[in-house]
Amino acid sequence: MKKVLLNLLLIDFLLAVVIYLWQGQIWLINAQIAFFSSALIMLASMNSHKKMVSKALKAGAVTDDGRDTLDKLEDPYDLYDEEKVDVGDDCHRTLVDVVKEERANLKKSRRSIWETSKDAKASFSFYRLGAYCLLVLGFFYLNSKELLLLIPYLTFLAIPLFIVVFSLIENQSEK
Repeated sequence: MKKVLLNLLLIDFLLAVVIYLWQGQIWLINAQIAFFSSALIMLASMNSHKKMVSKALKAGAVTDDGRDTLDKLEDPYDLYDEEKVDVGDDCHRTLVDVVKEERANLKKSRRSIWETSKDAKASFSFYRLGAYCLLVLGFFYLNSKELLLLIPYLTFLAIPLFIVVFSLIENQSEK
């Protein structure tokens, strides 16, 4: 997280100097408001995701059943496992019995509103909501003062995303 923040600050400083020298003060204001609000959104999202994952790890919600993620997506009920060949009584079950059993399994695994709201806390974290409010307020400020230029605003709104992604990829490749 510190490396991502340092990369954001360094690139922001370099881009601010270049923008001010080449385009002037209005471009700089647009670029800085967009860059700052987008960077705050990215950092707040990373922070809330980190907290959510650490809470799930502490609660024991993450389990490892030996299957990789792609296998879980392609075969969620483990129907096509080559090692498990059961030719017992399952061959004689009717389709109606199988459907009833699957419906019962789905009802057991259905999540309540309370459980779903626990997972949604990361989406509604105070930091993320504040960062999005700054984004909207910055846009309205620039628009009300007739300073809004969409080219620098939209360009610098996207730059922190690329910086964070490349920083995380670089960090992962170092490990």
